[in-house]
Amino acid sequence: MRRSLGRELFCVGEYWSGYTDALLHYLGNEKAMSLFDVPLHFKFFHASRDGAQIDFQHILAGTLVDLDPIHAVTFVDNHDTQPEQALESTVAPWFKPIAYSLILLRESGYPCVFFADLYGLPNDGIPAVAELPLLLELRRRFAFGAQWDFFDEPDLVAWVRNGDDAHENSGCVVVLSSRREDGEAVLAEKRIELGAQHANERWVCVLGQAQEPIEVDSNGVAVFKAGDKSMISVYLREEAARSLDNIPINI
Repeated sequence: MRRSLGRELFCVGEYWSGYTDALLHYLGNEKAMSLFDVPLHFKFFHASRDGAQIDFQHILAGTLVDLDPIHAVTFVDNHDTQPEQALESTVAPWFKPIAYSLILLRESGYPCVFFADLYGLPNDGIPAVAELPLLLELRRRFAFGAQWDFFDEPDLVAWVRNGDDAHENSGCVVVLSSRREDGEAVLAEKRIELGAQHANERWVCVLGQAQEPIEVDSNGVAVFKAGDKSMISVYLREEAARSLDNIPINI
């Protein structure tokens, strides 16, 4: 088909294995198609059952999107993993906003959204993910530019999409936290260097626990927060937040 049309055609195949080595072997040297990142799905599935014990620092390690991002189609759940299906391994609803942020707001992989997560299938016990329309808008309008990762602590990680000139007010900061003290969730802080181009800007939380606006200093450095009532916080520049079609979701 590619030879006939003289252009690249996207192609994805399903090889159901939780072992990345098996997927890489299946792709072979030719790598004629992409594959669904089943190991990543199982990372999400197990993390959603680990609760406060989640290791965010290594949640992407060893997955297809980690080792071969060009050929990874990322997903959270699908029709086979939903309840009462042959490959049932349904990601717990509370974790799905976190999982979708990891496939929608990062630069690697080709994200695939499950119909049931967007619209809900109540007869099958699958509620719609309330945050998903907002996450999709953030992907479509703001998740652009260079990505800087701050995956340096198991219970507190962050990444930055720095934005680009082609998309107005683009860029976002995502912070994930499972930090606890004496068994209780606490608000955690992550110092992030955004760069001189973001000096003296104001960023606001549009998903997660409501915070005061974040003031970026003259060197392009700011402290972003997540945790306590919400494991995830997503921040946009103040001008971008004002232009959202979907209402920010704060807990």
